[in-house]
Amino acid sequence: MRSQIVSLGHYVPDQIVTNRELGRRLDISDEAIVKRTGVRERRYVPAGTSCADLAFKASKRALEKARLEPKDLDCILLATLSPDHFFPGSGCFLQAQLEIPGVPAIDIRNQCSGFLYGLSIADQFIRTETYRHILVVGSEVHSTGLDFSPEASSVTILFGDGAGAAILGPSDDGDPGLIASRIHADGCYARELMVEAPGTRYRVQIDHEMIDKKMHYPKMNGRAVFRSAVKNMVAVAEDILKNEGLGTADVDLFIFHQANLRIIEAVASRLGIEESRVYNNIESYGNTTAAAIPIAFSEAVEKKKIRENDLIMLVSFGSGFTWAGTLLRWMNA
Repeated sequence: MRSQIVSLGHYVPDQIVTNRELGRRLDISDEAIVKRTGVRERRYVPAGTSCADLAFKASKRALEKARLEPKDLDCILLATLSPDHFFPGSGCFLQAQLEIPGVPAIDIRNQCSGFLYGLSIADQFIRTETYRHILVVGSEVHSTGLDFSPEASSVTILFGDGAGAAILGPSDDGDPGLIASRIHADGCYARELMVEAPGTRYRVQIDHEMIDKKMHYPKMNGRAVFRSAVKNMVAVAEDILKNEGLGTADVDLFIFHQANLRIIEAVASRLGIEESRVYNNIESYGNTTAAAIPIAFSEAVEKKKIRENDLIMLVSFGSGFTWAGTLLRWMNA
C-alpha cells in the first residue's frame, strides 16, 4: 500500500498587516523589512480566534475538494507551535469542531518542520494499512504571542497567522504519491530559537519576573538559524534525490519553508535551481511556521503552478533545530 495526497486546503485570516503598519509600532521601515526578510505583509487573526479554529477552516476546504465528509477521516495529525492551550492538544479541539468523536487526534510539536513530520507519519499509517484517510494540518496563531516593542523587531516582522491542510489516502493504482521522506533534528541548537516560558523546567511555570524579562516571547539567534537552515535544507534535498537516483533537474517545483526570502534564495542557489521552479508566498503571509508549506502547496495547486504527475520537493527547517524533506508526485491536478 502506498499513499498520496488526495487534496489540499488552506485558510488565512482576512486582516492584512502591512510593513508600514507594523513598522510604525516597531520603528522599522518597509524597505528594511523587505530587504531583511522578503515579507511585505502578513495576516493576523481577530480576537478570540485559535489555532484549532484556523485548522478547522483549512480542513473543511481540503475535505470539500476531496469530496469527503469529516466522518471519512480515520486520524488527525495537527502540527503547531501555537496551541490553543498548554493542554489538551489542539488536535482534540479540531476533532470536536469536525464532530468525529473517537478518531485519534495527535499534536506534532516540531515547529516549522511539523507538517512534513506529519506527512511522514501519515504515510507510514497508510503503508501499514492502519488508517485509510488521514488529515494532516499545520496551523499557527503567532500574532497574539509576539513582542511589539522595537527591540524585538527582528523577530516580530517575520511571523503571520494561517493554516494549511492535506488529506492523505491510499494510491488507487499502487504508484506512490509520497515517494520519500526524511526527518531530522539536532537538539544541541534548541536554545537558538525558542520561547523559554512558561515551562516545567521552572519551579513555577510562569511568574511576574519571567514576564518582566519577556521570557514568554520568542527569541532567535538569527545567524545560527540562517547558517543551519541553508546547510541542512540543501543536505536533506540532496540526500533524498540521490537515494532516488534523481537530480534537481528532475523536480518540477520546489517549495521551501517560508521563513525568510534570503534563506530560500541561498538554498536555491546552492542547489542550482532557477527561480521559475521555486514557489514562494512569503511576501504575502510571512512565516507561518508549521502552516507555511501546506499553505504554499495548496496555493500553488490553486494557481495551476502544479500539473498532473509533476514531481514536487518540499523542504523545511525550524526550531529544535528540526529539518525535513518530502519528495512526492502530484496525482490530483
